[in-house]
Amino acid sequence: MTVQATFAATLVDEWLRAGVQDAVVAPGSRSTPLALALAESSVRVHVHLDERSAAFYALGLGLASGRPAIVLTTSGTAGAHLHPAVLEAHLARVPMVVCTADRPPELHHVGAPQTLEQGSLFGGALRWAFEPGVADDAASATWRSIASRAVAEATTNPAGPGPVHLNLAFRDPLVATPDALPPGRADGRPWHRVRSWVSSTAPVQGAELLSGRRGVVVAGRGAGGESLAGLADALGWPVLAAPRSGLRGGRHAMSAFDSVLRTGFATMDEHRPEVVLRVGELPASKVLAGWLGGLDVEQVVLDPYGRWSDPERTANYILQVDARPFCDVAAAAVSPAPEGWAQPWLEAERLAQAAIDSVIGSRPEVSEPGVARTLTRDLPHDTVLFSASSMPIRDIEWYGHPSSRLQVEANRGANGIDGTVSTALGLAAAGQRRPVVALLGDLAFLHDSGGLLGARSRPGSCTFVVLDNDGGGIFSFLPQASEVPAERFEQLFGTPHGLDLGALAAVHGIPVTRVDRMDDLLPAVLQPGGVQMVHVRTDRAANVALHDSIHSAVAAALA
Repeated sequence: MTVQATFAATLVDEWLRAGVQDAVVAPGSRSTPLALALAESSVRVHVHLDERSAAFYALGLGLASGRPAIVLTTSGTAGAHLHPAVLEAHLARVPMVVCTADRPPELHHVGAPQTLEQGSLFGGALRWAFEPGVADDAASATWRSIASRAVAEATTNPAGPGPVHLNLAFRDPLVATPDALPPGRADGRPWHRVRSWVSSTAPVQGAELLSGRRGVVVAGRGAGGESLAGLADALGWPVLAAPRSGLRGGRHAMSAFDSVLRTGFATMDEHRPEVVLRVGELPASKVLAGWLGGLDVEQVVLDPYGRWSDPERTANYILQVDARPFCDVAAAAVSPAPEGWAQPWLEAERLAQAAIDSVIGSRPEVSEPGVARTLTRDLPHDTVLFSASSMPIRDIEWYGHPSSRLQVEANRGANGIDGTVSTALGLAAAGQRRPVVALLGDLAFLHDSGGLLGARSRPGSCTFVVLDNDGGGIFSFLPQASEVPAERFEQLFGTPHGLDLGALAAVHGIPVTRVDRMDDLLPAVLQPGGVQMVHVRTDRAANVALHDSIHSAVAAALA
């Protein structure tokens, strides 16, 4: 048993060498050797009773830091609860090292409790998976390699960052003292390090596709920041900038692209581009997706890992290249679009923003678009704004203030609402000096209410702004709202819960502030403290009507 204690301690020591700082542990017996090794190291250990919350908390840690957190469970169904977060990490390219403790081989297929085939739990959603078997002293020379490769695969895999799974079998007795560890690399270096090089010819070749033509840039998360902004300036192209692109507020940025595209502006011949450059994850706007799908022009997709990010199947070129070096080199090689090409687009942006301000600013009562606009305009610049993946991310995308340079995050890999509370708390724990404001609806809050367990004792500052319209407000914007009988719609889609969300937060010791007027929102959000909730009651029907009013005002302004 000393051997498996030494094995566990060696994994942890090598993870520290590779830069791992956090581990999220869900209590259990079979995972004892690794749990003890983590607790007795300098790794920060976060304990969660619920495995699903633990995994999303680890996701938030990885999302904020770019380093994988370790998430550890016992054997049996415990590991299955990690699956939603593993899928999100896979699709959103967030590093994570998942460790599931397992029973030894002799206890499989004989009816032993808490035993199932864990090696295949996560299917194809992994960058790497490995089952080293019960620790054996004869294999001790491999232990550091296993641990180091897990971090390397989670951070530098050719498919991009993502989850890794180690299924670790432990025998009874589970408590022991480790012996001397196998020696590591000199000077504390990790056992393996991965380096990659980018071809210098790709940007020059790609620039030939863009030079001298009328075009637009569509920018999402991972778009390349100021490098892409520099390329857009050199081309003289407007940038349809999603909030997670980090490019809002730039000289050629368009934040109100969804509202503008709804008017038919971009279908006019004089505003039709000849080429579209798509960089980073696609924005949430269905209107933008429909416009891109209907364009008979060249579309160029940049992705460093060659992901086929083309749901409308319109891409002419998919360039497997990192956005930053591509844009930096291409900016010096391109020739600009015809003079004046971007001006009508930027004027449409100005008019749309004025119309949005006019409609939202005329209403003193709290509203969902108003909350999104106020937070993006007035939150301190060091705040991380985390959004649920339903109406909140759309309102931030459609109505977020154009001057905002906030870091905006969301679980948009699988686009689910599960794990929202836990991910936000993980973000706050990773960047303890940067406060997190999480904007989410009532159903997302309820769906991950287990993440509130122990939230008050978690590190970091996190304010939950909960938009409570007593149900699934996003469905009120879909055809079901008009095509399904009202009673059936409420049963299956509206899903009113009738719960007091403030009381739910209070059970967990979380202070709650109720806000009814827009003027009171920011003072409530900016109250000092660790974890708190700002409760915003809205009405689903009134919310749909307000969105319609904004669209009508933008259309009238652009007419």
